[in-house]
Amino acid sequence: MKTQTKANNSARLITMGSVLDWNQTTNGYSGKTENGIFQVTVFQSGIIRIQATRFDSFDPNVYSVISKPEEIVFDLVQKDETLELSTSRIHLKLDLGKFQFSFFDKQGNLLNADDSFGVSWIGTETSCFKQIQKDEKFVGLGEKTGNLNRFGSAYVNWNTDYFAYGVNDDPLYMSIPFYIGTHAKGSYGIYFDNTHKSVFNFGASTNRFTYFSAEDGDMDYYFIHEPTVAEIISSYTSLTGRMKMPPKWALGFQQCRYSYYPDKEVYTLANTFRDKDMPADVIYLDIHHMEAYKVFTFDGEKFPDPQSMIAKLKEKGFRVVVIMDPGIKTEKGYKPYDEGAANGLFVKYPDNQQYEAQVWPGWCAFPDFTKEETRQWWMEKMEFYTAAGVDGFWTDMNEPASWGQFTPNLLEFDMDGNPSSHRKARNVYGMQMARAAQEGSIFQKPDERPFVLTRSGFAGIQRFAAAWTGDNQSSDEHMIAGVRLVNSLGLSGVSFAGYDIGGFAGEASKSLFARWMSIGAFSPFFRAHTMINSKDAEPWTFGEEVEEISRNYMKLRYKLLPTIYSKFYESTQNGLPLASSLAIKFTQDNKIFDSAFQNQYLFCDSFLVAPVESNKEITKVYLPESDWYYLFTDQLYQGNQSIYQDCPLSYLPIYVKSGSIFTTQSEVSFTNENHDGMLRVHVYLGQEGSIFTHYEDDGKSWNFENGDFHKRLIEYNPSKKSLIFADPEGSFKSNFDTVRIYFHGFKNDEIEVNGVTDYLNFENFSFLHRLSEFDPLPEHENRFLEIKNLGYIDIPYPDKNLTISKLN
Repeated sequence: MKTQTKANNSARLITMGSVLDWNQTTNGYSGKTENGIFQVTVFQSGIIRIQATRFDSFDPNVYSVISKPEEIVFDLVQKDETLELSTSRIHLKLDLGKFQFSFFDKQGNLLNADDSFGVSWIGTETSCFKQIQKDEKFVGLGEKTGNLNRFGSAYVNWNTDYFAYGVNDDPLYMSIPFYIGTHAKGSYGIYFDNTHKSVFNFGASTNRFTYFSAEDGDMDYYFIHEPTVAEIISSYTSLTGRMKMPPKWALGFQQCRYSYYPDKEVYTLANTFRDKDMPADVIYLDIHHMEAYKVFTFDGEKFPDPQSMIAKLKEKGFRVVVIMDPGIKTEKGYKPYDEGAANGLFVKYPDNQQYEAQVWPGWCAFPDFTKEETRQWWMEKMEFYTAAGVDGFWTDMNEPASWGQFTPNLLEFDMDGNPSSHRKARNVYGMQMARAAQEGSIFQKPDERPFVLTRSGFAGIQRFAAAWTGDNQSSDEHMIAGVRLVNSLGLSGVSFAGYDIGGFAGEASKSLFARWMSIGAFSPFFRAHTMINSKDAEPWTFGEEVEEISRNYMKLRYKLLPTIYSKFYESTQNGLPLASSLAIKFTQDNKIFDSAFQNQYLFCDSFLVAPVESNKEITKVYLPESDWYYLFTDQLYQGNQSIYQDCPLSYLPIYVKSGSIFTTQSEVSFTNENHDGMLRVHVYLGQEGSIFTHYEDDGKSWNFENGDFHKRLIEYNPSKKSLIFADPEGSFKSNFDTVRIYFHGFKNDEIEVNGVTDYLNFENFSFLHRLSEFDPLPEHENRFLEIKNLGYIDIPYPDKNLTISKLN
């Protein structure tokens, strides 16, 4: 390698320089340039890893990528000054003279290419500069505010505690350095596997290139290409992992406040949900459950008998989730502190002195969750909560946060045997705390699936926890921005995500809370939350009308549980989100990127949700390709058009894609309450059909991993005019004994069931209950929408293949 002067090293751009030599390896090739070494690895036919460093060896991130390179057949040839590698998906060219990569699909279309600066350094900062393709758009990057299309903006990845952040502020709590680029020639994904503070610039302050850079470490990224954006996301999650199947109770409504205390208030909260017939599953205990905010304690005055309290809540169908902050009060005699200090489990300065900073309990030490011994210790300490009956864990303040908001960079972390400074460790700290919480939950209750909620994380966090978007504000702007944040997390592999309904900071108006509840019912994670010294913000505290609107959407959420649970299962298999940006399915439709329509999304594949502000009575909705049924009346609209939709607070604009199938059940008060035994199957007439995977298991254990599940495909085939229930798989007996099939948009009076003629019944059907007329004046009359004369048929739940035919 060339020797660089000190001035050049620190002040000027240094590129990799030309390739001096290269050698083929088992999975690709490696080599040396004038200024560094590099390695190209074929991970899958559609994934190629690029590594480059100025040091003698690579220093990879050990926490995010969990898969290994597959045995892939590839071609590798040198043509003059170009080294060309080809798989069945990607054709990669390396300019040996300039060390510039160009990625093509197998048809020869250029997907992505390095700018002439390619991989470069300025001091320790490493960057990769990329050409901008014609009309290229960029989506993803996880928890990032701003537009769906990231073009023209730049973003920083540095996990930050940001109370009451603005709707365009950056960075926030979580960093996922993965984005998807798309243009007329195709789509690709790039995951930059570097945990240092990084920047992604998609053309901000420059019209020459885009780039991603990190303050230190290697240039280490994975280039992903598949025919569709959905397949790119699946490939990314095959690298970084997918969520585990959550317990069913975690999909229900969850109520939180900073804070509910004493225990009598918690009892009152639970009783009110049941007395008001509002379904709910989870109550949170925030930091006031602790003695002086010390984790692994209960305040003996506020909660004199937590075990008894939690047992009584479970009798009513409630689960309890407790908050766990990382700060351990530096108080001698406080057992967690004494143990952590004695065993060297806390973060230290380079001279081995313990680091301390102020958080809720005062001066605190911080467990080094990048150390295996610390995670093991934390797992054991969690017995304190599980012995009391706690079922879920909420890891907060885990950026890590402290008063002053400026953690010194010289702090040292173990990083599982590869000691590093805070610069490298910060972005993975919260992820490793969530990992410890999940592993601790499994360790303490090995027969039950865990539920962990985290504020901070990094690429791969979906393996350990659900995510929420932190300390938002009570405003329409934040409500809509939260939708976009969750959709962006879904683009980045985090399927189980949500926001604080009603807003954490500030106080929601009546109309805002009502609208937010309706939108939140169509979010993967469904939780209301507000802060201390604010008005009560439970669904019944905003007046009778908001209470009934909230109840309607809470009940609709619980009726949709068969669909939601089935889609959660699918996400564990393919990594795709439940709240799906339209950029996934309708990538080349430019209209979906318009500011007026960029917040729309598909929920559970079938539902097109158009979030709308609380002060609007009518809104403009874009319907992409396909035909669409308005959920509440079955009015049919053609796609590829914008429409105006009435949107009173009681009716969120929701549409069902033609040809879709989804399932519902009877109303229940909590997820584990017995339903009426009837599975409602809703099928919608369309020119294109669909396949719905219906999935059941016991909702709590790991038995499904050994085949104790019930799974069957339900296929609507328009060309054959049939609806087919495939043979079920698995040993679990279905919880349903009857099926009612609703035929939306069909003209049938009769059908055939396994070749035998049967006749439809008809009824007026509504997804929501009629609201009470609180004010008798005509101008205050509440609208009630229903589907007139909807045809249906009841059949015993089939234990084997069944075909319904002659649908038209």
